[in-house]
Amino acid sequence: MRHGRGLSSSAAAGAGIKLGDILLAASISKTLSERGTLTADLESIPLSESLVVQILGRYSLDVSRKLVFFRWCSLRNNYKHSVSAYSHIFRTVCRAGAEFLDQVPVLLSSMKDDGVVVGPEIFKLLLDSIIRAGKYGSAIEILDHMEELGTGLNSFVYDSVLVALIRKDQLGLAMSLFFRLLDGDEGQGGIPVPASNACNQLLVALRKADMKVEFRNVFEKLREKKDFELDTQGYNICIHAFGCWGDLGTAMELFKEMKDKSLNSSSFGPDLCTYNSLIRVLCLVGKVKDALTVWEELKGSGHEPDAFTYQILIQGCSKSYGMDDAMRVFNEMQYNGFRPDTIVYNTLLDGLFKARKVMEACQLFEKMVMDGVRASCWTHNIAISGLFRNGRAIAGYTLFCDLKKKGQFVDGITYSIVVLQLCREGQLEEALRLVEEMEARGFVVDLVTITSLLIGFHKQGRWDWTERLMRHIRDGNLVPNVLNWKANMEASLKAPQSRKKDYTSMFPSEGNLREIMDLIRSADMGMDGSPGSEEDVAQPEDQWSSSPYMDQLASQMKSCDIPSPPLSLNRGQRVQAKGIDSFDIDMVNTYLSIFLAKGKLSLACKLFEIFSNMGVDPVTYTYNSMMTAFVKKGRFNNAWGVFHEMGEKICLPDIATYNVIIQGLGKMGRADLASAVLDTLMKQGGYLDIVMYNTLINALGKAGRIDKATKLFEQMKSSGINPDVVTFNTLIEIHAKAGQLKAAYKFLKTMLDAGCSPNHVTDTTLDFLGKEIEKLRYKKASMVRTRKDDSS
Repeated sequence: MRHGRGLSSSAAAGAGIKLGDILLAASISKTLSERGTLTADLESIPLSESLVVQILGRYSLDVSRKLVFFRWCSLRNNYKHSVSAYSHIFRTVCRAGAEFLDQVPVLLSSMKDDGVVVGPEIFKLLLDSIIRAGKYGSAIEILDHMEELGTGLNSFVYDSVLVALIRKDQLGLAMSLFFRLLDGDEGQGGIPVPASNACNQLLVALRKADMKVEFRNVFEKLREKKDFELDTQGYNICIHAFGCWGDLGTAMELFKEMKDKSLNSSSFGPDLCTYNSLIRVLCLVGKVKDALTVWEELKGSGHEPDAFTYQILIQGCSKSYGMDDAMRVFNEMQYNGFRPDTIVYNTLLDGLFKARKVMEACQLFEKMVMDGVRASCWTHNIAISGLFRNGRAIAGYTLFCDLKKKGQFVDGITYSIVVLQLCREGQLEEALRLVEEMEARGFVVDLVTITSLLIGFHKQGRWDWTERLMRHIRDGNLVPNVLNWKANMEASLKAPQSRKKDYTSMFPSEGNLREIMDLIRSADMGMDGSPGSEEDVAQPEDQWSSSPYMDQLASQMKSCDIPSPPLSLNRGQRVQAKGIDSFDIDMVNTYLSIFLAKGKLSLACKLFEIFSNMGVDPVTYTYNSMMTAFVKKGRFNNAWGVFHEMGEKICLPDIATYNVIIQGLGKMGRADLASAVLDTLMKQGGYLDIVMYNTLINALGKAGRIDKATKLFEQMKSSGINPDVVTFNTLIEIHAKAGQLKAAYKFLKTMLDAGCSPNHVTDTTLDFLGKEIEKLRYKKASMVRTRKDDSS
């Protein structure tokens, strides 16, 4: 007996139809699986949407068979696929992987002929799959199809494509899509403007790729759109990017704009990331004192500094030789509960060694170990290099040997540092032995190591030793490239038509010292010039601002009025180590060092001209090398000509550039101009290293300005830089020659008390000092005898 109600006639009929569709779908699927095609007897089967969708949805059926069935259905008269069918086949193709994605354009054309359009989520699935498979051109074609089909597009689809292209490093296509979106007609249901997140990711990618022009184009294009506004993250990205590229004015303008907008919105305004970016920018352009002031201001603005804030400041202070400030920030960082990591300790160690504070550096290393911070290979590299630079070569080499025995604390850079030191000391056999050991331990012998050896070979006249490198270096391309470059360079230099030409005249100076005077005048105008428009002057100061100093900096600076930074915190390097992109200029710098060390100035200038004509752009190190050579030869006009060309090529000077300028002015007897250049540098936020202090002390002493030289020595110590043997030798010499023997002897005693070991120059200076003391004693004795004779 059955319980419950029976099925109605309409329900029974519906169930029968569904059962029939299921059986029919199973039959067609079996035929497709067995034969791969459909036979003629199936032509009479009536097709329906539900039947087609059932067959396309069967997991047991191969993707290729589903495509065959889908095309077979398309050829049937009076049948067009539905949106559901196209959605199924597109999902099937995307799940199947890259093998079947070539069918997407054919299916899109078929969909267009059928007059149906799938939803945005299907298009997004297609785009994601195609981009994941690396078919970036096809992704753009799909977007074209979407526009032709009149799909109701939304920003989510376009943003996802833009972000995917960026993450796949397809910046060219991403830029093309971005400008296409912005140039579209938004007012009539067209392409929407990308969202802030997509725009921010594009800006970040362009910043990382160092694409300055493209970054500015995107930035300006966004600013033209009235319905688009940068969010806080966007402002922070642009402030950081423009600041890193030296455009401090634009960075400050954006900060000022953020502050102005924050007055009308409580949820918008500068955050901690904004201040970190500004502090980093100020440090990068050499304005470390301003960065420290902003840091002090930050602590009272409602934002607490984080670990990145302290790390940025420590790096800026250490690179500008402000080690007292660096240690003060470091101590406060620990006091506020932040644990310094290896990077912070490495930065401080490097700064202390460069400031000649060897004992303090060793004590910091011990503290690092006691605090449980793991020392990296880079830590040991800094220690070895620092000991070499501070005249502790034996200690540095001993540390290197000890680390080698432990096996895991040295890398290729460690070997490169030691090889460079051995080459400087003329121990080429030992250097080659280390290169062989370096290869045996699996480290790559890089261009820095190879060029250091080349310079060492040439200094000792071992021209034939270049071939020995082939036996030691495993890299099959680098050494042959170096040797081929050397052969081509020598062939170019031996050109008969220009063998007797003097190439030093390629750097004529346009007016003696004009470049230096312009530098001083521009600084004075920058510091004392007009504050800007009347609107800027009349604008009252916000008494309630949480960052008045930053507001003042932003108000004083305009992107069109701000000169380039006075110098870069990063020193010019002989080898840029950027692979093939910098290979030519790396080799040029190496052979310039070789030629200039041998006094072949005209040959060096010829090499400079040949590669400049070939389109190889000189770098700061290149110009510094040429300027140094001219100054040593006493050819100051040519040196200023190099400085002039450096400015025309917009090559940012570093601390070594200013060292050469001051050295040249000192040799010319223009200590007054040397002091003016120093004042200019300090006014613009620059800094002095130990070489510049020594150069200026020497220039002032030889000009008879002994008191000012002594004051500069005191300033050097108060700034956190320990004097070295060159400093003391210079002070002893200038005071002895000026007849101030007691002061000279006082500096000698200070030198010995400080643990600074004398060298051969000290011995020569002391011989002169001893003779002067003997002269003084003889003179006093003669005066005493004369008085006795007069009294008798």
